[in-house]
Amino acid sequence: MTGVTATGPAFVAAERVRRIRESPSSAAAARVRELQAHGRHIVDFTVGEPDFDTPRNVKDAGIAAIEAGETKYTPVNGTPELRAAIRDRMLRTSGIEYGDRQITVGGGGKQVISMTFAASLDAGDEVVIPAPYWVSYPDMVAMYDGTPVVVETTRADRYKLTPAALDRAITPRTKWVVLNAPSNPSGVTYTREELESLATVLEQYPHVRVLTDEIYDEILFTDQRFVGFAEAAPTGVRERVFTVNGVSKSYAMTGWRLGYGVGDPALVAAVNKLQSQVSSCPSSISQAAAAEALTGDQSFVESSVAAYRARRDLAVALLGAVPGLEPLIPDGAFYLYVDCAGLIGRSTRDGRVLETDQDVTLFLLEEAGVAVIQGSAYGTAPFFRVSYATSEAVIREGAAAIATAVETLR
Repeated sequence: MTGVTATGPAFVAAERVRRIRESPSSAAAARVRELQAHGRHIVDFTVGEPDFDTPRNVKDAGIAAIEAGETKYTPVNGTPELRAAIRDRMLRTSGIEYGDRQITVGGGGKQVISMTFAASLDAGDEVVIPAPYWVSYPDMVAMYDGTPVVVETTRADRYKLTPAALDRAITPRTKWVVLNAPSNPSGVTYTREELESLATVLEQYPHVRVLTDEIYDEILFTDQRFVGFAEAAPTGVRERVFTVNGVSKSYAMTGWRLGYGVGDPALVAAVNKLQSQVSSCPSSISQAAAAEALTGDQSFVESSVAAYRARRDLAVALLGAVPGLEPLIPDGAFYLYVDCAGLIGRSTRDGRVLETDQDVTLFLLEEAGVAVIQGSAYGTAPFFRVSYATSEAVIREGAAAIATAVETLR
């Protein structure tokens, strides 16, 4: 038998699949793995994932859950222990008390955001997304028939959404405004005063909700504590805020896939209804580990943030010294967003002109063996994003390779 020949029609993906892109960060990571499999040494700055191991106490909680037989379905909105841990954390960090009917739990913050849009968007609903943005927001909106409304920001405003820009973007069709702070890719965050100013605008538009993605809230380098949008907003606006978070970034638990959202009980009920049909519930093991992460020893967070701060300072110093590159100094997260306008228009040794930030990232991959992600994937160009969730030795190696490659440009 030499093989099987298909006799049916060729598969055609659904229109909702055809209108979205593959995640650029996933595609970049896949390209790195492909090159490495062919023996190429690549310094990989693409992955937005802590290089630290999950804390011992968190792993032990997962193992204990397995040994105790906690391997069955859980309630759709999570185990009582995890919900209590989420309530306690939200009260501790924001001063806001949430009830069980205001909590949804999913397979990572990414799934929670996707399910929220699935539960709330109808065809033509608009979602305001400031650029630079996390790569998945616009595609998630489009996947569920919504219309992403990308709002440009400026360097003068440190690439943050301003009240005037927000006001101009809102229409009668606006359903959501998305805020992400500390931001992926820029690392910037908002002050309480800046959030209050945005909330003042939203007081005029009672039909608009706010999805605030705070997955990096523990990874902060400023002298001020993190203030979430729900905390800063007055009561009338706070009721329209849906806060998404999780354990992936702060506790090095990306593979455990556990995120949560808190807010309007009616919205949460809709998300939980979808969840009941999609996956029934997140992993019971991951829930036990997440409950420990949120309530247990927090020394890992403190030590890892100190390491990220040192890495940030190193990456800023080294890449900032490369002619043509100007990094934006981040307030948090573990990304460096690098303005590469100074390289646009220059030529490689074989005469190719760097016309876009995509050209720059390909040049760095081919010439320097360094993988970064182009800023156009995040809605702002010409930039590239560097993840410094890696060792200082790797940061030094990659920055040196970039500097050497840039010297070859004419």
